[in-house]
Amino acid sequence: MLSYQHIYHAGNLADVHKHALLAVMLDYMGQKPKPMSYLETHAGRGLYQLDDDAALKTGEAAAGIGVAEGWFDEKHPYSQALATVRAKHGAVSYPGSPVLTRALLRDDDRMKLAELHPQECEALRVAMRGSGAKIHQQDGFEMVMGVCPPEPRRGLCLIDPSYEIKSDYKAIPEFIGKLHRKWNVGVIALWYPILSDGSHKGMTGALKDKGLAKVLHHEVRFPPAKEGHRMVGSGMFIVNAPFGLEDEAKWLSRKFAALKS
Repeated sequence: MLSYQHIYHAGNLADVHKHALLAVMLDYMGQKPKPMSYLETHAGRGLYQLDDDAALKTGEAAAGIGVAEGWFDEKHPYSQALATVRAKHGAVSYPGSPVLTRALLRDDDRMKLAELHPQECEALRVAMRGSGAKIHQQDGFEMVMGVCPPEPRRGLCLIDPSYEIKSDYKAIPEFIGKLHRKWNVGVIALWYPILSDGSHKGMTGALKDKGLAKVLHHEVRFPPAKEGHRMVGSGMFIVNAPFGLEDEAKWLSRKFAALKS
């Protein structure tokens, strides 16, 4: 349960998909003067160095952000967040969702992050030092349900488990249904891997059956990072999707589709 470490996968094509959409959502929400809350269930260590032996071992970053960075112009929120992080932490750094989000939030916005893995949580505290984020070493689903509805009520929750616990596929639709009832104005963004065995299909089918509000369901496919690699795509299921996000999703679909040619 505590074996997953994202350093092996940081900056891969799934991160590009997830973080590009996340950055656009945060940028849009930040255009309104009202403060907002950001919650994350599985925060990881927050910051990664892509010259780390673990990152180099898989080659996923080279096949991910190493290829896709040229898609985004300098005004894109994802590019702006990357530039902010690299200016502070070095050219080979890559932000996990918490550090990327902090680069796009304003001073009066609030962050609550959960990470259960002891070493990853300690690294997260270091990465987020001085950010004002509240960090919880506990089950992320419990943390989010315990603080919702947050203050401020406007906000976004990212649900981003490793799916090493196979029961997550069944539990997540029920969790999102309960969270949406408790926090009906919140943007709820679920990321999931698309594996060659189609493990995600039951979960996404159950989510669609819940009749949730303003849903954007977006999937992209990409070549496996290495021969035999089971992840062949990335999915986002977003409740209360912000205005304009569908256009960004369509643009990303075209970019990912071109990888196969």
